[in-house]
Amino acid sequence: MKRFITFVLVGLLAACHEPITEPPSPNFAARGCEPGPSNDQGRGSNPCSLLALLAPVYSALHNTQDNYYNVSEISTDEMIVPTRGQDWYDGGTWLDLHHQTWTATSPATLTFLNGIWNDAFSGITRANELLDALRNARGRDQAIIAAEARTLRAFYYYQLMDMFGGVPIFTTPQFAPQPRNTRAEVFHFIESELLETRTALPDSWVAADYGRMTKGAADAILASLYLNAAVFTSDAPSATTYNSCASVRVGVQTACHAAIAAADRILNSGQYSLAADWHSNFAPDNFASPENILVVKNLNQPGLGLNFVMRALHYNQLTPTPWNGFAALAETYRAFDADDQRRGIFLAGPQVNLDTGEPAFDRSGAPLVFTVDIIDENNAGEGEGTRIVKWPPDPNRAGPDNGNDFAYFRLGEILLIKAEALNALYPGSGEALALLNALRARVFEPDKPLATVDRGAILRERLLELTAEAKRRQDLIRHGRYTQAWSFKQAGGPRLVLMPIPQSQLAANPMLVQNPGY
Repeated sequence: MKRFITFVLVGLLAACHEPITEPPSPNFAARGCEPGPSNDQGRGSNPCSLLALLAPVYSALHNTQDNYYNVSEISTDEMIVPTRGQDWYDGGTWLDLHHQTWTATSPATLTFLNGIWNDAFSGITRANELLDALRNARGRDQAIIAAEARTLRAFYYYQLMDMFGGVPIFTTPQFAPQPRNTRAEVFHFIESELLETRTALPDSWVAADYGRMTKGAADAILASLYLNAAVFTSDAPSATTYNSCASVRVGVQTACHAAIAAADRILNSGQYSLAADWHSNFAPDNFASPENILVVKNLNQPGLGLNFVMRALHYNQLTPTPWNGFAALAETYRAFDADDQRRGIFLAGPQVNLDTGEPAFDRSGAPLVFTVDIIDENNAGEGEGTRIVKWPPDPNRAGPDNGNDFAYFRLGEILLIKAEALNALYPGSGEALALLNALRARVFEPDKPLATVDRGAILRERLLELTAEAKRRQDLIRHGRYTQAWSFKQAGGPRLVLMPIPQSQLAANPMLVQNPGY
């Protein structure tokens, strides 16, 4: 069975002798700990209560596997959730998202975009409450706990900036209405927070604390921040041309140089290495992967696990019943060479029950076959569309909850970030080519190295390496490809590179201004 852990952090409250086993509220007092002195807001300031305040800052990360993940994938050329008879229409939310027809009040905005906003600001609120409590704290390791909270808060702002551009920056628990900061201001806030917090974070944690923030996690966010700097510092990035990190300066260097420096800190840290078996990065015991840098910890416990496999598989392929929703677009499936081991994430053709290995059947009793093509996304058959099962079922799952951890950043992507930054500075870079081929060497037998490198090759390798890892929307925007047409979607206008601020958020904060085009 997967290692025993508490909610989001293994052994987060180990210093308190008895771990919590449920998501704590911001004022949760850990059992087995003597209450310590409190500040004027009633928050405990002893080590146990400080750790109890930190746990919900991490737990907000679990929620990002829904709304932020869905938008990052379903709005792109990687995935679609077709309507299957009476299933998955859901008021038009999924096809509104894939068709990119959203408005400030459309189904996708009311569901997914509003969810992203609330999920991220929930994490920010929890971080601010903890940081406020730390001002009067006397517990151990306040500096590390504060650095963890600030790193998490920076990552929640990273997701908001990625989706909406400029948002209000709050650093205290009191959320009075205030105007949006510019996207560039949010970028520099995130950058400055991470550059400062990384100095207080450890290189690694003992096994019992696996999953907590480290220097590597801060550097991974920074590397991605810098690679996307031309997008993340602009309220109107190009929708049709490459947004190069070479065109933006951060301090005395280009953002590309800064991305390479952040990547090199990770590569030279001695903390990470490429897993020999690529698929092991996603297995139910992937907590042991040497590639993991920033993960969302999942548990095979009710309500605390990863349910990606349930979203994709047919109703008759597991127990309990999966949901038969998410499917890959044909062009994504066909982008993989037949001899690429990474193609194994897709299920196509005749299917089996993944619990028993016996042949699977559709609801009519016919053999279940997954087709590559989806004929009509508004009325798809049960077996239309290949399914992405990158995170295989956990044999010890609790209902739909699997224990596979989800990595927002792993070493494979750091190599890709460095390669893209190098190629932006030095087109055709031999070092960039070597980095791509290092990734390819472990998934082809015999080896199948690339002969040359360019932006197109890098974008394609990111697809092959990172499909279903919540990177595609960001990649397409950076490469000027997000508004192009693909299956079931028409070409769109430049407004699409920023999401609309949901109308409910505008109503709650009248000082907000909507993004252009909405």
